[in-house]
Amino acid sequence: MNKYIAFIGAGSIAEAIIAGLVRSGIIDKSQLTVTNRNNYERLQQLKERYQINIIYDKEELIKHSDIIFLAVKPNDMEQAIQPIKKYLRSEQLIISVTAGVSTTAIQEFAGLTIPIIRAMPNTSASIGYSATALCTGTYAKEEHLKVGEQLFNTIGTTVVVDEAEMHLVTGLSGSGPAYIYYVVEAMEKAAVEAGMDEKTAKQLINQTVLGAGEMLNQSEETAAELRKKITSPAGTTEAGVHILEQNNFQNMVVDCIYAARDRSIELGK
Repeated sequence: MNKYIAFIGAGSIAEAIIAGLVRSGIIDKSQLTVTNRNNYERLQQLKERYQINIIYDKEELIKHSDIIFLAVKPNDMEQAIQPIKKYLRSEQLIISVTAGVSTTAIQEFAGLTIPIIRAMPNTSASIGYSATALCTGTYAKEEHLKVGEQLFNTIGTTVVVDEAEMHLVTGLSGSGPAYIYYVVEAMEKAAVEAGMDEKTAKQLINQTVLGAGEMLNQSEETAAELRKKITSPAGTTEAGVHILEQNNFQNMVVDCIYAARDRSIELGK
């Protein structure tokens, strides 16, 4: 792809995307530049790790960029756009990976009729397994969406949704890996407390999670159907699932996703 890409923000999600793009080879390292507010040490880390460019001169950064990634905290969005506002051009493309902030708000901060795509990837982008949802702003056309899909397809899979669904996406797949890791933590704790060595437990659990994910991908059966197939009456799995049901595990997960969604809505305000 013959595009120069600027990253404003150098946190974990920015690094995950950078890592995925570099790994895929779709963009040459020389076409990637990153900046942040004032953490030069962090920029140096990214430069050394991925051999990309770093810069603090916002005018130079924006002048030579075709795509501007906004990867900042929601409360910092307006402050991040302010110093680059006068250098933005309507033929550029803004891609925001910031939770909660609408394309309308970004448009207002930019003060320009510029195409905007909002994306919600997750940190699995760094190994090419992100689940990313995309939506478009008022001035983004099909060609801009295709660029977004092309970029994010290099770091996983993409879906296009209405912007109204992005808060739910944030709670579902944006934060989703953390929920899975939390469950894995509990499984590892159980194994080690029962006397298994940590390395063996990790190998068994990680492969179990990978296998379950592949079953969900490859099977035409629903998650509920797959669960029921391995839950024999009065068997070991049923005993375990019974404890999950007793403790309202499913409702807890639902509440967890809704809480993250609601927080995304709050951040947007």
